[in-house]
Amino acid sequence: MRMVDIIIDKRNGKELSKQEIDFFIEGYTKGTIPDYQASALLMAIYFNGMTQKETAWLTQAMVDSGEQIDLSAISGHKVDKHSTGGVGDKITFITGPLVASVGVPVAKMSGRGLGHTGGTIDKLDSIQGFNSSLTKNVFTDNVNKFKLAVAGQTGNLAPADKKLYALRDVTGTIDSIPLIAGSIMSKKLASGADSIVLDVKTGSGAFMKTIEKSEALARSMVDIGNALGRQTIAVISDMNQPLGYEIGNANEIKEAIAVLNGKHIPDLRRLALELAAHMTVLAEVYPTYENAYLELEKNLDNGKAFHAFRTFVEAQGGNTDRIDDVTQLPSAPHHIEVKAEETGYVSDVDAELIGVAAMYLGAGRATKEDEISHGVGITLQKKYGDKVDRGDVVAILHSNTDKATDSLEKVKAAYRYSTSKPDKRAFIHKVMK
Repeated sequence: MRMVDIIIDKRNGKELSKQEIDFFIEGYTKGTIPDYQASALLMAIYFNGMTQKETAWLTQAMVDSGEQIDLSAISGHKVDKHSTGGVGDKITFITGPLVASVGVPVAKMSGRGLGHTGGTIDKLDSIQGFNSSLTKNVFTDNVNKFKLAVAGQTGNLAPADKKLYALRDVTGTIDSIPLIAGSIMSKKLASGADSIVLDVKTGSGAFMKTIEKSEALARSMVDIGNALGRQTIAVISDMNQPLGYEIGNANEIKEAIAVLNGKHIPDLRRLALELAAHMTVLAEVYPTYENAYLELEKNLDNGKAFHAFRTFVEAQGGNTDRIDDVTQLPSAPHHIEVKAEETGYVSDVDAELIGVAAMYLGAGRATKEDEISHGVGITLQKKYGDKVDRGDVVAILHSNTDKATDSLEKVKAAYRYSTSKPDKRAFIHKVMK
């Protein structure tokens, strides 16, 4: 088998065989296929796409390229949740404990962030003492005992994907549905869960800016999961403005704790319950989505979900005093008000611009080497549809300096206003199975 023949076949729009895809992934991972040939194939895929079968084979080959997590020592039906990323996305800290509170095991591998704000592990690092570097035995024991553990992602999950992503990044082939779907699903499948619920974001702060592209990505990932033996559901949710009101690592932990204690922050509560309901139905705890939603809602209001979160943090070495009194979590010394420049209604809070502003403050990383500042971030005071008068505070920057000009200008640009109240926008756009 020759790599050049595989490139020509895909260039001409032919469906590749499983053997050809396995040959490519194995050869590129081992270094026997050079970057220039891999780049040529990626560009051919970018222009000609891949069939459902090809995409599933590609994903499986990337799974097989490295370590696969064995969760068989964990009792019960393991359900994982994955978000395609957004601004202010602290949903894991609500859905995980919520699902654990009804006895469903959540064994989650997460990473650090590169971009707008920190990743799941960066946010948990806001809690003094929290340890995400768990041995396999401790990780397994914690899930069996407490139904929830979150550990840093192993470096050897789907190494083929890591190599291919770096190549896609410098060859203009990032924006390809089968390549994106394969990349995400290879890591999820290698993580060992029995079923997967995907939160696919759409809008200004999402990777996929349009509903059409988000649906195409969701469909591809669901098909991959189901084809490879994992029951998979995708929920398409709005990311035209940040989730909740807090952006930044410790700030997002504080807001998640507020929701776990029963505070009604509409979009966070709605999405957390939506995802958790699907997760618990897949685990066969509840017979229907409607039943699951109603029962889980009770656990947000009666303290069981918060108890599950507190227990999980304590089990991983976190200082629970900081959970019980969130004022002890990291905070920034300076608080800069952003004021409305018009009277009217908020017609847009551009999530991407808010995310970039948070990164400038130090809440995220522009490069892998950048250090996270856990206390900085942004608090939104006004969101889409809210009435404002000129001079009203629409957001507050939490900064390590008393001047944060770049962030201030980004937040100002993120807010747009209209003279009439804008139409209500859908938040959950679609559920795909």
